[in-house]
Amino acid sequence: MPLDKATVARIAALARIKVPEAELAALAGELSKILTWVEQLDAVDVAGVEPMAAVTHARPPLREDKVTDGGIRDKILANAPETTDGFFVVPKVVE
Repeated sequence: MPLDKATVARIAALARIKVPEAELAALAGELSKILTWVEQLDAVDVAGVEPMAAVTHARPPLREDKVTDGGIRDKILANAPETTDGFFVVPKVVE
């Protein structure tokens, strides 16, 4: 599917991409090659082939989903400039 400069300029305008006039011919050639390659993919018979979500069928290892406090509260609070009763102290920002 060969594209001309006017079509490429229209595509660029729709995509809100500024393409200089001097580059339209080269871009038309590149886009035409891409569309030709995509048309070749259309010729492949994929009847009976299920869509894939991933290349491999490996499943990631799962861990038990449980809520914890992390067990390092004191280490985290050690970085705070000010704490009270195991909590961060932050300045009041709303009156």
